[in-house]
Amino acid sequence: MSKTELVEFIAKEAGLTKADAARALDATIAGITAGLKKQKRVALVGFGTFSAKKRPARDGINPLTKKPIKIAAKVAASFKAGSKLKDALN
Repeated sequence: MSKTELVEFIAKEAGLTKADAARALDATIAGITAGLKKQKRVALVGFGTFSAKKRPARDGINPLTKKPIKIAAKVAASFKAGSKLKDALN
């Protein structure tokens, strides 16, 4: 599902205009991003938990040249599905 399709779905289900649904979706995404930056975790009970995890620096190999390279440390986002989401999919 693309963002446009999701906006259309939200608009239909919530009785909003597409513009209002797009603003609501953008605000939700911004809120999750801000929560991950500030507290490293956003939990939506039943749906799942977004978390920010630190990945340490490591050595890798360039697949084209086969030369060793250094991969910098970074913070990556992860998602763990909640029980209601798991049940809805099965």
